[in-house]
Amino acid sequence: MGLFSPFCVSAEAQTAGPEIRLAQAAPPDAPPPRKRPPRLRVTPYYSPDGVYPRYNPGPNAVRECNATYVQEFRPSGTVIVPRMSCYWRPG
Repeated sequence: MGLFSPFCVSAEAQTAGPEIRLAQAAPPDAPPPRKRPPRLRVTPYYSPDGVYPRYNPGPNAVRECNATYVQEFRPSGTVIVPRMSCYWRPG
């Protein structure tokens, strides 16, 4: 009888399975799970083409550019580099 006792215990544990499952179920008074609101799709009103800032300078606009050389202090030493600044003006 001592040899068969572990098998009998495991058989009893298997029959007790549904009772354990019922004990682990959520109580009936628990609130329902919260649902996430739907995601909103955000699309720009223009097609991005890499130009920033984007604005309409108006008809007959002219682009004015100023090019100069400036000093930059780098770890390897001082160097002179070109700089350009541009803006739109009415034409």
